[in-house]
Amino acid sequence: MKYRILSLLFFGGICLFANLSYARPKGQQHLPGPADPDELPAALKKYIPKGYQVLNVTKGNLNQDQFRDLILVLNKINEEKTSQVVAHPEKRPLLIFTGTADKKYHLAARNDNAVYCYDCGGMMGDPFMGIVIKKGYFSIEHYGGSNLRWTRTITFKYTPAEKDWLLYKDGGDRFQASAPDVKPQTKVYTIKDFGHIAFKDFDVYKEKPVKK
Repeated sequence: MKYRILSLLFFGGICLFANLSYARPKGQQHLPGPADPDELPAALKKYIPKGYQVLNVTKGNLNQDQFRDLILVLNKINEEKTSQVVAHPEKRPLLIFTGTADKKYHLAARNDNAVYCYDCGGMMGDPFMGIVIKKGYFSIEHYGGSNLRWTRTITFKYTPAEKDWLLYKDGGDRFQASAPDVKPQTKVYTIKDFGHIAFKDFDVYKEKPVKK
């Protein structure tokens, strides 16, 4: 009986290793963790509520002017112990700061439902992969699943007429980790599908992009 149990554990370990050996998508090798507090300008630390910490800081041009902007993602300290994906997902606030001529930052927008929770990625763990900023666009990247893997990239575009960021695209791939040669299933929603959704109204916890 003892040898049978050991054999099962050994076989299970091999299966688990085989499943984990499939890497994250190319370009998504970095696993997020608490960001270096020194990356955040001192004047913005007042926006971190008690019990929260900086998860991600990304700088770039968010509104197509000549000043550098910043996106700040926060997470609750010890969220890995308190977040429950179905009943009580710990929210991760995303704050947009626009740069000014005097080298300061102005809080332009906030959404607590734009980044998936710590345990929203299933067996793959934390699904948040990071933020990408490019010429008035910014994307929130996620990756998760088990044998059935998925990606979800949510992109917003700055609209000068409204001085706001509107949902531009929302979608990703689904694929079997154990069948890397099988073509992934891709589904991407665009403005033709969801209409006018401002950043502050977006809800990542909806399967399809709709206002929260």
